[in-house]
Amino acid sequence: MEKTSTLELEKSKVGVLLSKINHFLKNFKPWKNPKFWSRLGIILLLFTTVISGGITIYISSLDISKLQTPLAQPSYLYDQKGNRISQLSSSRIEPVTGQQIPLIMKNAIIAVEDRRYYEHKGVDLRSISRALYRDVITGDFSEGGSTITQQLAKNLFLASDKTLARKLKEAAYALKIEAVLDKEEILEAYLNQIYFGEGRWGLQNATQLYFAKDADELTLEESALLAGLLKAPTIYSPLNNKQKSLERRNLVLSLMKEQNYITLAEYEKAIVQPIVLKKGSLSDLSGQYAPYVDYVIEEAINRIGFTEEQILNGGLQIYTQMDPAVQEAAENVYEESHYFPEGKDDQIVQSGVVILDHKTGGIRGLVGYRGERVYRGLNHSTQLERQPGSALKPLSVYAPALEKGYTPNTMVSDHPLNINGYSPKDYDNQNRGYITMQEAVRNSWNIPAVWLLNEIGIESGVDFAKRCEIPLEKEDHTLSLALGGLSKGVTPLQMAQAYGVFANLGNMHKAHAISKITTKEGTVLFQVQPEVVQVTTPSVAYMMTLMLQEVVKNGTGENAYLDRPTAGKTGSVELPHTQEFSGISKGVKDVWFVGYTPELTAAVWMGYDNTDRNHYLTTSGGSEPAVVFHEILSRALIATPVVPFEIPEEYIEQNELSNKVYKWFQENFPPLESDKDQFGNGAKSKGKDKDKDKDKNR
Repeated sequence: MEKTSTLELEKSKVGVLLSKINHFLKNFKPWKNPKFWSRLGIILLLFTTVISGGITIYISSLDISKLQTPLAQPSYLYDQKGNRISQLSSSRIEPVTGQQIPLIMKNAIIAVEDRRYYEHKGVDLRSISRALYRDVITGDFSEGGSTITQQLAKNLFLASDKTLARKLKEAAYALKIEAVLDKEEILEAYLNQIYFGEGRWGLQNATQLYFAKDADELTLEESALLAGLLKAPTIYSPLNNKQKSLERRNLVLSLMKEQNYITLAEYEKAIVQPIVLKKGSLSDLSGQYAPYVDYVIEEAINRIGFTEEQILNGGLQIYTQMDPAVQEAAENVYEESHYFPEGKDDQIVQSGVVILDHKTGGIRGLVGYRGERVYRGLNHSTQLERQPGSALKPLSVYAPALEKGYTPNTMVSDHPLNINGYSPKDYDNQNRGYITMQEAVRNSWNIPAVWLLNEIGIESGVDFAKRCEIPLEKEDHTLSLALGGLSKGVTPLQMAQAYGVFANLGNMHKAHAISKITTKEGTVLFQVQPEVVQVTTPSVAYMMTLMLQEVVKNGTGENAYLDRPTAGKTGSVELPHTQEFSGISKGVKDVWFVGYTPELTAAVWMGYDNTDRNHYLTTSGGSEPAVVFHEILSRALIATPVVPFEIPEEYIEQNELSNKVYKWFQENFPPLESDKDQFGNGAKSKGKDKDKDKDKNR
C-alpha cells in the first residue's frame, strides 16, 4: 500500500510540472515584448562580431611570406670570351619583373581568367556564388569561379584537392594576398608561378619554349595563345594539338575585343594569323659543361666565399676561363672508354684531368670523374690527393739541380745505391753506371733521381716543390721525395699548376676558373687579381722543358707526342708494400701524365677510388694517361697554329759562349772509346734498342 501511494504522489508532481511548462509555452510570446528585439539585435551583433573577428584573425595568421620573398634568380656562367655557356638554379622558374611583362600579355590573362580582376578584392562574390551553386548541384566541386588571386593562392599554398574546405581556404588566402600586395604585384607573381605545359613553369620559360624569345618580346597572337593554355595546358598545347590551340587562342582574342583590350581591326588581323612556333630553338643551358661547372661552384664557395644559395638563386653572372673547344675535347675523350684501363664490374677506373693556360693560370678545361655525374661529388681533378710518383721528379730533383748549376749533360750515377738503408731500384732492376741527367729523365730511372737529390740536399728539393705550391708534410723531407713518395699526395690541378712554371719560363700563375662575378645589373662582386710568382729563372725553366721534350720524343712519354712541340713526364706509383698486396709482381696504384705545349699545360691521373687486392692497375703513366693527354690536346689545339717553345734571352746569352767552347773542344779532343763506355754513351744506344718497348710506357 505504501509503495502504491508513493508512486501516485510522484505521478501527480510530474503532472503538475508538465502542466506548468505547457502553460508557460502557451503564454510565451517574447516578440510582443519591445525589449526582445533590442536584445536579439545585441546577440546577433555580438555573434557576427565574434565570427568576423575569428575570420579576420584567421586570415591575418596566414603566412604568405613566400610571395614576398624574391623569386630565385638563375645564375649564368660565361666562357673566356663572354659567351653564356651554362645556367645554375635550384628553381624550375626563371622569373621576370612586372616591367618585362607586356601589357598585352597581362590583358590577355585578365580577359580569359578574371575579367573583374581590378574590381574585386581577391574574391569575386558574384562569380564564386554562381560557381558554388553549380558545385552544390553537381556535388563534384568542379566548377571554376576562382579569381587570379585565388589561383595564385592555390598554386602556392594549397593542395589541389576539390573540396569545399579547400575552396574556403583558397578564398582566405586570396583576401590576405590582396591586403598585402597590389594588383600589379599579384599579376606578376601569378605569371611567374603558373604552369604553361610541357614541363614549363612561368611566363619566361614558356615564351622561350614555344617562341624562342624573351617574354618582353611577345606579340598579341602569342600572348593570347599562352593565356589560352592555362585552362588545360595539355589539351591546348600547340605542340600536340595545333587546331585546338588555335581555336582557344582565337577565343581569347574575342574576349579581349569584347572587353575593349584590343580594337576590332587588331582582332581581325590577329585571328587570321597562323600559329608560328620555334620549338627546339630553346637553348636550355642547365647541365651544360657539368664537370667544369661543378668546379666553378667549388671555387666560388671555398676560395671566394659565396654560399651555394647565392650561386644557385642569386642571379649571379659568373665569368670563367673556360674554353669550350678545350672543355668539349676533354669531355668527349672521357666518354670514350677505350682510352682508359678496363675496370671491374663493381668499380670503374676513375680519372681526372685539368687543362690550364699557363700564361694566365686560367683553367681552360676540366673533367673530374668518369661515369655518371653526381652533383658536387668527388672531383678527381681538384679534390683527390694521390702520390704523383715519378711525375714529381722534375719538381723535387731535376729543376732544383739545374738551379745549382747542373745541366742536362751532367753525369749522374745509376749504380746500385744504399743511403742509410734506403735502397731504390730502377723499374727494370738494371744499372747503367754513369749516365747523363737527360737520359735519367728521359727513361725515368729511379736511382739517379735519389742519388742526385742526396747530392743537392733534400731541402733543395723541398724548397723548389714548395715554391711550386706542392703541399708537403714534415714526413716528406726524405729521399723518397725524389720518387714522389708523399705522405699525403697532390691533385692534378696542383700538378698542372706546378708544371706551368716550366711552360711559362719560370713564372707560376695561380690556377683559377673564375675571372669575375657580377650581379644581374652588372655590379662587380668579385674580380680576380693576377697572382704570379717567379719560381725559378727563365733559363732553368727552359732547360727543364728541353729535357721533358726528350721524354715525349724518345722516352717514357712517347704516347703523348703531338705534332707540335710537347714536353711532359710520366708517373707510376707502386702498390703499398703490405700483406694485402703480397705476391703481386706487376701492379700499380696510381698512374700520371703531366705535360704541356707552348699553349696549354695538362695533368692526367688514373686509378681506383678504393685500391685493394682486387682493384689495382697493371699499366703505367706512359700508357693510357699519356694517350688521354695526346687525344685531348690534339683535339683542343687542332685549329691553333704550331709555334715553338720560347727560348729566353737569358738562356741564349748563358749558352752562347759555352756552346762555342764545347764545339771547339769536340772538334779538337774527340772522345776515346773507353770514355764512351765509362760514361755510358756507347752503351746507351745498345740498351735503348734492347729495352725500348719496355721503357717507353713508364
